[in-house]
Amino acid sequence: MAESTVTQQIRELMNSPEKIRNIAIAAHIDHGKTTFSDNLLLGAGMISEELAGKQLTLDFREDEKERGITIDSANVSMIHDVEGVNYLINLIDTPGHVDFGGDVTRAMRAVDGAIILVDAVEGIMPQTETVVKQALRERVKPVLFINKVDRLVREVKLTPEKIQERLIQVITNVNRLINNAAPDEFKDKWNVSVQDGSVCFGSAFHKWALSFPYMKKHDVSFKDVFDAYEKDKPDDISKRAPLHKVVLNMVVAHHPNPKQAQIYRIPKIWHGDLDSEEGLSLINCDPNGPVAFIVTKIVIDKHAGEVSAGRLFSGTIRQGQEVKMILAKRDIRVQQVNIYKGPVRMQVDSAVAGNIIGLVGLKDAYAGETVSTINLTPFEAIKHIFEPVVTKSIDAKKPSDLPKLVEVLKQVSKEDPSIKIEINEETGENLMSGMGELHLEVIENRIKREKGLDVVTSEPIVVYRETIQKASPEVEGRTPNRHNVFYFKVEPLDEKIYEAIRSGELAESGVKKKDKTLWEQLVKLGVDAKVARQYRDIYKRNVLIDGTRGEVHIGEIIEMVIEGFEQVMNEGPLAREPGMKMKVTLTDTKLHEDAIHRGPAQVLPAVRDAIKEAMLKAQASMYEPMQILEIDAPSEFMGEMSKLVQNKRGQLLEVEQIGDYIKVKAKLPVAEMFGLSNDLRSATEGRGSHYVIDQVFEKLPPELQQKIVTNIRKRKGLTENM
Repeated sequence: MAESTVTQQIRELMNSPEKIRNIAIAAHIDHGKTTFSDNLLLGAGMISEELAGKQLTLDFREDEKERGITIDSANVSMIHDVEGVNYLINLIDTPGHVDFGGDVTRAMRAVDGAIILVDAVEGIMPQTETVVKQALRERVKPVLFINKVDRLVREVKLTPEKIQERLIQVITNVNRLINNAAPDEFKDKWNVSVQDGSVCFGSAFHKWALSFPYMKKHDVSFKDVFDAYEKDKPDDISKRAPLHKVVLNMVVAHHPNPKQAQIYRIPKIWHGDLDSEEGLSLINCDPNGPVAFIVTKIVIDKHAGEVSAGRLFSGTIRQGQEVKMILAKRDIRVQQVNIYKGPVRMQVDSAVAGNIIGLVGLKDAYAGETVSTINLTPFEAIKHIFEPVVTKSIDAKKPSDLPKLVEVLKQVSKEDPSIKIEINEETGENLMSGMGELHLEVIENRIKREKGLDVVTSEPIVVYRETIQKASPEVEGRTPNRHNVFYFKVEPLDEKIYEAIRSGELAESGVKKKDKTLWEQLVKLGVDAKVARQYRDIYKRNVLIDGTRGEVHIGEIIEMVIEGFEQVMNEGPLAREPGMKMKVTLTDTKLHEDAIHRGPAQVLPAVRDAIKEAMLKAQASMYEPMQILEIDAPSEFMGEMSKLVQNKRGQLLEVEQIGDYIKVKAKLPVAEMFGLSNDLRSATEGRGSHYVIDQVFEKLPPELQQKIVTNIRKRKGLTENM
């Protein structure tokens, strides 16, 4: 298909939301996802048949090619024909490694459907579970592709009956995941099924796929697969059942178009008034409504500068249009509207609701920013399942490059919001926090290679948390001028509330005074109705309650109270580490009549000091990050694996024998995990592997509490005593 023809067709289909499918590919690492995406591009005529499965078109950065893994999500738009009708498929290929899972989370906000790809031999793996949960949390509908079926035929040499059993097992496990993680109204509806065609299986490497509807319609059977491999001619089956055709037919049939999806997705991701004009526009994917666009990714382009990729949920956005960046609180002009074809951007004059696009001109936008033509309630924050738990200090090798370093670090945090950057102007220390050692290593190499800046980094540092063991008494905080008094108490946050915040069920944000949706959620979780109405902020898995009664001026200073609360949750009293799992209540205030005496310089220190003192009286303590791992190795290495876990202050949780292999579930402190990959390879003669399943925080052992606090305070240049 000629480029001009493709371009023209894309431009036309962009205006027909019923014919758009916004989808992501998600999988565990090394399950063949990028080879699979190449095959879909083949169907769109974007790469040649010879290169499909070999070019790795969407892994276009040098480090992705070198490491053989997807690090960044990549967007591409393609045309697919189903019985003479063209559809626009907006595809996002996502990373499979857990360290880059933040990109998966952000991609899920932009799409309505996900192809969950599973290796037929390995089956469901830890990252498979994570990506399914990520999709369902955003109300993204899954379908299933079971890859590498050729291995069951050629390597494992299973009979057709045994292969069928294996495929049924994979489908059953995926449906179990869906039933556990899907919203109640979708548990049964979104189960994948061979019979209805929401499951297909095949080989991305050999470019074929089969689904029940396709087999029935085109008279292709599994016997044909066996015959093709018996003759060592996999091309025979790929010609009769080309992967791109079978899979994209499934996508068109089973994934919703934007108009269908936004009816049930908008109430989850947008918490404004659904009955308002803008609410109805969002639900109906109305091209004539106000612009409502969410940024899901920032790409730094050498020529265009910052390109904000994301999803347009409402309205029509045009080149040259004035828009509002809601969170940044600024007006700005859209310079370009683009659609993506991998690393190539194609400029268009405008785009209507339902499209995934890139905008040039949104200076200093970040992933999660809401862009509109009106003062729109922002979209729910995009929150990754895991938090950054590994930190490195980073500095320019040459002192003269320090200003450039600060600028580069700001760019990095835009490109990858999973990386947290802290620039401490007081100490001159720049900290970079990520999901793991590999994540930080990749970012460091990109700074050197792509940004052209020579940097030095420290050994990895663990990010701890500060919390409390009991309820505090009421603590008084006075403003420096002695004219205002604040009374606070702090207590451990209820487990149900904490888990609801952790899972994303309760969104982290400032609370509107009449947020009925939140009240209902809280009451459902067991919170007293009166207390539910007193919630003012949910921040870093902590909550602020306004328990004051009848205070005339509270409305004028509550934003300052919230700011002071958040400052303490960012830097606790023990070692200036973030706070977690606390309920902070403003119980009472005594405020000066004159507003001039209760400004930020007065309120903030009083609030901070009172909350910190309350924490100390509530037995403030340090919690360390722990990771739940799955460790796999031949059973002969069970003793070595057990010893390795114990030597790292770890705990064995489960042990399961699967054939000649042992699958171990273990919990290890992140502080002890640096170099784990090498240690595991040594212990298992290179035959062991590990995957992150979950992340939790647990109280540091008593003998380590003071030592860790002292070390952190020393590193941060603080006095030894609090």
